Amino acid sequence: PNFRLFLHTKLSNPHYPPEIQAETTLINFTVTKLGLEDQLLVLVVRKQRRDLADLSEDLVNQQNGFLIKMKELEDSILYRLATAEGDITEDVGLIEGLEETKRISVDIAKKSAVAEKTQADIQITSEKYRSVANRSALLFFLMNDLVKMHSYYIYSLAAFTDVFYRGIDKVSPPVEDTPPPADGEGAQEEAEAAAEAEAEPVVELTDEQLAERCVHLIDSITSTTFDYIRRGLFVHHKLTVATLLTLQICLNDGMLVPDEVDFLVASKSVTESSNMGPLGEWMTESVWQKVKALDTGGMKRFQGLGDNMQSESEEWLAWFDNAEPENLNTKLPGDYQKSLTVFERLILLRAMRPDRMISALSNWVGDTMGKGFVQQKPFDMADTYSESSPQTPMFFVLFAGVDPTEWVEGLGKQLGITFENGNFRNISMGQGQEKLAEAVIKRFAKDGGWVMLQNCHLMQSWVPTLERLLEVVQEGAHEDFRAYISAEAPPMASMKNMPESLLQSCIKVANEAPADIKSNLTRAWFNFSQERVDACTKPTEFKACLFSLSWFHSIVLGRRRFGQQGWSRKYSFNTGDLNICANVLFSYLDDNATVPWDDLRYLFGEIMYGGHITDFWDRRTANT
Repeated sequence: PNFRLFLHTKLSNPHYPPEIQAETTLINFTVTKLGLEDQLLVLVVRKQRRDLADLSEDLVNQQNGFLIKMKELEDSILYRLATAEGDITEDVGLIEGLEETKRISVDIAKKSAVAEKTQADIQITSEKYRSVANRSALLFFLMNDLVKMHSYYIYSLAAFTDVFYRGIDKVSPPVEDTPPPADGEGAQEEAEAAAEAEAEPVVELTDEQLAERCVHLIDSITSTTFDYIRRGLFVHHKLTVATLLTLQICLNDGMLVPDEVDFLVASKSVTESSNMGPLGEWMTESVWQKVKALDTGGMKRFQGLGDNMQSESEEWLAWFDNAEPENLNTKLPGDYQKSLTVFERLILLRAMRPDRMISALSNWVGDTMGKGFVQQKPFDMADTYSESSPQTPMFFVLFAGVDPTEWVEGLGKQLGITFENGNFRNISMGQGQEKLAEAVIKRFAKDGGWVMLQNCHLMQSWVPTLERLLEVVQEGAHEDFRAYISAEAPPMASMKNMPESLLQSCIKVANEAPADIKSNLTRAWFNFSQERVDACTKPTEFKACLFSLSWFHSIVLGRRRFGQQGWSRKYSFNTGDLNICANVLFSYLDDNATVPWDDLRYLFGEIMYGGHITDFWDRRTANT
């Protein structure tokens, strides 16, 4: 009769057969936005006003103590009344007990009133941080919805909480929990230090100062969370996620209305449209249907748009044919140049020139949120490592021409973690490597070290075992233990080749080669430090040639986005080619009195980069 069975799943959206659902009680612990907002409010207040958080906790404990005390007094009175013998009015002990109970109850009532007033004051101050908790809850639910785009974009609330704390710590120094006094020597000193810390007066901020601080907290948490998300996104999803974030923030803050966002996202059109008139000479039927949807969709500034286009057909044709209609300096016909907001221009562009939306959205997100949301810094392994821990593995998504091994090994050499020192192992997963990987993980978790497991997508039957093993060894793991995992993404976004809980706990890195020249050039130049330039005997010439080499590398990679129009075949150009060419350039400049242009051009074009090329016309393109 006392048997109970509790089942728990780590899956975010599990599906059980009807037999299980009919015979069990399913409890959904999925957090709601309002509930998460309240939880995050408690966390941010504890970080920013530890005194208020502690006082609130003490008051709650005090109130609970009062309730327990009152219950004990009531039970005592009832017991005495039930066991009293004779005339209870002559029972001196009972009467004194009743008077004492009354005195205690009055005292408790007074303290409870004071506590309730204090709790109300604390609540008023805490509510001033509500905007920070509101934005943070919005960010988490944006992260939670990204799994609909790709199975790799899955995150846990625990991971988000770490990012949330990191965003707060960037604005202010972290407030650590006061540890309990230790037994033995040093306990008295720790207790005295804690007492002095508690005795320090808390600086009360004015409403203006507190509002300004909340703005800084919101900006820091938003940028920190977005950088954490963006680091694990594929290139073609980064602008989409940045736009989603901007739209949700604008809707949440009342800067936009849902109808406007619907027109931008859905690009509505009408099924039946009127005669196009002179617009039929240059406008397609599908574009006209979208224009009429704007005209009749209820947006005030677009009322009469279709008639205006017909009456000023030539002016609208000039804007339509402009190379950069998204540019704010490109004048719109009539009064629309002055009357339309920037977002309404986006809606119009979405209807008439959707081919320019990538550039337009980049400009809008950059102007609204900041340039950092559209211009990503090159991947920095050291910064990413600083966010990891023995309990947080790092997951690299593999791409053609991108090898994370050199990033891990390079950072390991700086920290003294190498294969020669016996605290680094790089294991390429395949049949028969499971036992070796498990043994290395257990040993390094105990003694400290880095283990890198490559191509885990080839071991889909074993990765659940890896997930469980990491979960076990992470409890009490050595502080220098780190696990690095790499895998290729599944061929379809909805497919899964890694366990959900493993992806949720990992720091994800999808350092895919960017498509545009500017990002490629920034990433290429980031590989070379000023110390490396100064080490050359001809630093001026070396820096100039190195920049030209980086420019050439960015163009070679950038041409791949155009398919067979860029290169006739797929070639695995990578950062290793750039580094080798830089080393050759360094040696040739040191060994020659002048820059050997012809030799360098042949080495780079025909041997280093040309060694990948098998097509004659591609080779001629590279040499050109």
